[in-house]
Amino acid sequence: MQVCVLIYEPPAAAARRNDPAEAPAYWGAWTAYAAAVAQSGLMVGGNGLELPSAATTLRIGADGRQVQDGPYADTREQLGGYFVLEVPDLDTALDWASRCPVFPGGAVELRPVLPPPPRE
Repeated sequence: MQVCVLIYEPPAAAARRNDPAEAPAYWGAWTAYAAAVAQSGLMVGGNGLELPSAATTLRIGADGRQVQDGPYADTREQLGGYFVLEVPDLDTALDWASRCPVFPGGAVELRPVLPPPPRE
C-alpha cells in the first residue's frame, strides 16, 4: 500500500527553517530522516513545501474561479511537506511517521494514496 505522510508544523516552528541559529539543526534532522527513508527502500517520493505565505489558492464556485494569495485557511498548523511511502502495512507507516523530526506541537498525518483508476 502507498501512504502519504503529511507533516504539519505550528507557524512558529516552521519559521525556524529560516532562523540562522536553528536552520542547520532543522534541515539536518530532515535530511537525515529523508536519507533513512530512502535507504529503507520504502520512499516513492516527497518534498518540503514553501511556507503558506507563498501559496496561491484557487476556488471554483458558481461564479467561476477566484484566485487568492495565501493559504486555504488560517490554522494553528500548516502543511510543511510530505513523503509518499510504499509500505506493507499501517504499522510500518506508523513506525516511520514516528521518526519524523517534527517540533513539539507538530503532527504527522498518514493518509492512504488512492490507487489509479482502472484502465478501460
